[in-house]
Amino acid sequence: MNPLIQCSHVDFGYENQDAVVDVTMDVNPGEYVCIVGENGSGKSTLMKGLLGLLKPTGGVISVSDELRRSGIGYLPQQTAAQKDFPATVREVVLSGCLSRRGNWPFYSGNEKKLAVKNMERLGIIGIAGKCYRELSGGQQQRTLIARALCATDKLLIMDEPITGLDPSAIAEFYEIIRKLNREEGVAILMVSHDVATVVKEADKILHLKREVLFYGTTKEYLKSNAGYIYTGGA
Repeated sequence: MNPLIQCSHVDFGYENQDAVVDVTMDVNPGEYVCIVGENGSGKSTLMKGLLGLLKPTGGVISVSDELRRSGIGYLPQQTAAQKDFPATVREVVLSGCLSRRGNWPFYSGNEKKLAVKNMERLGIIGIAGKCYRELSGGQQQRTLIARALCATDKLLIMDEPITGLDPSAIAEFYEIIRKLNREEGVAILMVSHDVATVVKEADKILHLKREVLFYGTTKEYLKSNAGYIYTGGA
């Protein structure tokens, strides 16, 4: 099985200052990997590097041919402006197809069908015509997941996806991600502070503090010094 993304001793940084150093990790098809660490530990920098928004200052990062063709589905942290975006659910979901279109100015019939398929998949086809900013936090998150799946169903990368959600929406979000991962084989790479939950959900943990404190299975993480201290022995 060839990894979707593979990092070998990779460094990422800005203006001659590395924020992340010597990261070796990979994401395989169908895996669920969570990146944890304190604020300022380099998680967002690593995420930008994995998305190709930052070039490595050292080491090698490889992306599978399959992923190069299909792209990566990305859920960024939402800003207040993004939550107030004046577009319909259908328009937001369809925008996930932009990377497929090249220079063609209109959505194809197949792209429209894909958007419908993913709205049905996420249970939001009934609100397709509703304005995004009028949705609940949970409905907005479903819309963004459907949008990401229009880019690809190989790998979803998510940056603190439960921020601002109420407890019921958080539980619903994890249920959706669990189904996509375990039943549909979508690989998940998630940055999260919700360690208590991710250690129950993820296959692997990458614990970052500028460099890698731990990378391995969740079971091994809970037995490690980094895992014990960070989870309080949970």
